[in-house]
Order: sequence, then structure tokens, then C-alpha cells
Amino acid sequence: MKNNILAPALLAISAWFLLPACGSNTENTTGLQAPDLTRTEAPAGTTKTKEDDDGGEKKSATTGQNAATDAKTATINNLRAAFAGETTASAKYAAYSKKAREEGFTQIALLFKATSASEKIHANNHKSVLEDMGETVADVNPQYSVKTTKENLADAISGESYEIATMYPEFLAAANTADNQLALTSLNYAYRTEQRHKPLYEKALTALQNNQVNTLSAEYFVCPTCGNTYDTTPPKRCRISMTNSERFVKINAL
Repeated sequence: MKNNILAPALLAISAWFLLPACGSNTENTTGLQAPDLTRTEAPAGTTKTKEDDDGGEKKSATTGQNAATDAKTATINNLRAAFAGETTASAKYAAYSKKAREEGFTQIALLFKATSASEKIHANNHKSVLEDMGETVADVNPQYSVKTTKENLADAISGESYEIATMYPEFLAAANTADNQLALTSLNYAYRTEQRHKPLYEKALTALQNNQVNTLSAEYFVCPTCGNTYDTTPPKRCRISMTNSERFVKINAL
């Protein structure tokens, strides 16, 4: 049976950039950013003669078809890369959780356990879109190294920063050009969730450096639709996917 978890979001995809950040006690520290999907327009004042019309229209149609084909191919490749990346992140964060527990940082271990679950949701969403497009998805063998919890948090911050600033904005732009609504939904879910993960990691690293790990949350809630992660009691509905909070996965034990 195909995964239909993305279907409800298509009703609200046109308004994704207007949604507020999801509830968290770090929510006020970072605003969610929308990627720039603005398409380039022709320079003002450009004119053409009547005899250019037929040839211009044919050339424009061909160019448009080529652009759509290129965007579709790029979106497939991007979804494959995102699936591999999120699969690796899920496995890596699970290993980071184990390391944090070994070092006695229970709250940080719970954070990594929650984000590991979140990244797995992203990977499954991307895979579902690829399969809906008729594409096969190869298994991924995650490659990563585990260091100290302090170093692992720094690595997680670096990875989320790249996804927020570069990877997902570029992937979303290609999916927008391809007019692939399912891809846009899945990529946007991950993009906006990573904007929640980054401040959670930054907060944890600061607490660790100041010997205040016990002040961190010992309870997390993960939206099963988009992977959004809350470190406090979530609102009635997820502010990314509108999923009822009664369905959220509660993580408070290792």
C-alpha cells in the first residue's frame, strides 16, 4: 500500500509560507524562513517585432518544455539525495543519542532520539513521493562517525544549517519549477522542521557548555506527518501539517 501521509497537505500547500513557527520553548528565538522561489523575468522595455512572433512562440514553447523536463529530472535527483541524507541523519542521530546516554546526558539523548524519529519521517515522505512518480528507491547504507556529545551537537548544527540555507531552498526551487506538488509538500515539511531542529541543538550545546543540561526538556513530541519536533506541549494541531496533536509521538524515555 502506498504511503498517503502527504495527501492532506496538498489542500494547504499554497499557503505554506504564511504558517507560523511551531510551538516550542525556543520558538521565539528563530523565525522560519521561506526559500526564494522568485522566477527571473525578462528585462523591462524588451520589445519584439511582428515577424518574430511565430518563431518566438515556437522557441518559447520548446524552451519551456525543456525547462520542465530538466526541473522534473532535478527534482527526482534531489529527492533521492534528500532521502539518502535524511536516512543517514536518522541513523546518525540515533547513534548520537546512545553516546549522550553513555556520557550521562539524558536530556540530550532524548533530543537526539526525537530528531532521529523526525528525520526518518522525512526520509519516508521523500521515498513516498519518488515511488508516486514511478521511481525506484535504493537502500542507503549510512556512513558517519560518533564523537563526544559536544562534537556531535556541533555536527548536527552544521548539518541543519546547510539544509536550511542551501539544500532545501534549492530543492524547493526545482520542485516549484517542475510544479510537483507532492515534492513541494515533502521538501517543505523537512525544510521547516530543520529550522526547528537547529535552535534545539544550539540550546542543548549552550546548556552542555554551561553545565546546565538538566535544564533542558526531558519530553519531546514528534508530528508523524511532517516530523516537526516540539520540546514542550504542542498546540492542538501542528502548525506545519495541521496534524492533530493527539497523533504525535511522545518521547520521554530512552
